[in-house]
Amino acid sequence: MPLRPQTDALRGSLDLLVLKTLSLAPMHGWGISQRVQQVTDGALEVNQGSLYPALQRLEKEGLIASEWGTTDNNRRARYYRLTAAGRRSLGEELASWRRFAAGLEVVLSST
Repeated sequence: MPLRPQTDALRGSLDLLVLKTLSLAPMHGWGISQRVQQVTDGALEVNQGSLYPALQRLEKEGLIASEWGTTDNNRRARYYRLTAAGRRSLGEELASWRRFAAGLEVVLSST
């Protein structure tokens, strides 16, 4: 039986990763992907082809906002920051993810 696409689960995970990363400080897209990779010791890599549509979607939903700025390398980049609505959504998403992970762990640990 072929695996079903898990677009919604992946999208939810990516959104959570982005929101959590931006809760630390405003960042440009490349910085977000590098931060996730750094924090997870390379276990998670955020694909640029998925990240930028997610950033656009989150901004459209009002969870993040953006403005142009200059990087340390003196290049123009769009910097993203968490909005108040994004901070609330992050709290809800974290609680939901933790419930899901705890339930999954119970199933995986059962004999």
